[in-house]
Amino acid sequence: MPKTAHMTKILTTIGFDADDTLWHNERFFRLTQVHFSDLLADYCAPDHLSERMLAAERRNLGRYGYGVKGFVLSMIETAIEVTEERVPARIISELIAAGQDMLSYPIELLPHARTAVETLAQSHRILLITKGDLLDQERKLAQSGLGDMFDGVEIVSDKTPTTYEAIFAHHGEGATRALMVGNSMKSDVVPVVTAGGWGVYVPHGITWEIEHAEPPNTSDRYHEIDNLGALPPLVERIEQA
Repeated sequence: MPKTAHMTKILTTIGFDADDTLWHNERFFRLTQVHFSDLLADYCAPDHLSERMLAAERRNLGRYGYGVKGFVLSMIETAIEVTEERVPARIISELIAAGQDMLSYPIELLPHARTAVETLAQSHRILLITKGDLLDQERKLAQSGLGDMFDGVEIVSDKTPTTYEAIFAHHGEGATRALMVGNSMKSDVVPVVTAGGWGVYVPHGITWEIEHAEPPNTSDRYHEIDNLGALPPLVERIEQA
């Protein structure tokens, strides 16, 4: 579908986060953590287990990255720790099975996701920029039915100002003419604004503790919207400024 000439626009490139921005994801992690807590109930109180699990996830991000596989390895590590290496093989087996189930959950788009992507794809270069396991993210994108709408897909190990600068320079005309929308203040908003672009926060309601950050309220390139239905009108207002 033809797109309006980029030279007339303030924004040339729009990036979308994937998990919990375009489709549900975190709720599956929460459900698995409840199951994890049930399995370890004889060894550790739920609140303490959650603290130990979060500490393991923080430690392991640099080793395993983001996604289900790192999550499962962190659960197994935590189970070994809290049971003082006495965790039954049955529990380890159930944790592995839970991870395999997570890798096969059907994709459910969030409200307005398809319309927002379809609308903006007519006028801007649009990208999918996401963290996580390569195979799992490719599976989810394929099942979402949105894949053909994106001009580029970037599955990255982390989202930093440098990451966004490189992506938007490669696919567009630099971060200063780009906008990123997502549900993580830490990953989708703050680093893009730091790089000189627009960051749009769309709350999901369930956010992983590690993804919390203070909003860049002093920047006029920071915006918050209630849902993706408000994104095309926001982009139009930015273009008309």
